[in-house]
Amino acid sequence: MVYTKEEYIKVNVEQLKEKAGVDADMGQLEAIVKHLGIAAQGGDASLVSCGQESEMETIKEKFLKGKLGLTDGDDLDAANTKVCEDLGVSNTQKYRAAFYYLLAKHYGKTL
Repeated sequence: MVYTKEEYIKVNVEQLKEKAGVDADMGQLEAIVKHLGIAAQGGDASLVSCGQESEMETIKEKFLKGKLGLTDGDDLDAANTKVCEDLGVSNTQKYRAAFYYLLAKHYGKTL
């Protein structure tokens, strides 16, 4: 499914609330959606697959290290695992913006 920016933000807000019990900071969520760009608003790019080791590695390298400025000493793999659990292990629809939002929140970072 392809979302408008507004629809994509809405489904991420809902997922954060329903799955992780988090009331989203809209400014932070909108900054993450802007960072992700239009490509992440539909199709496979809009979702995170916690079962794919290569995807977890990409999130670690590109988002956690590249965007948030973290290092391996920050226990990045454990943070990825925690967010996978927070959004529901059996949930196959983990939205990328919600995932990144929880990672940023975990480390007290803003975009």
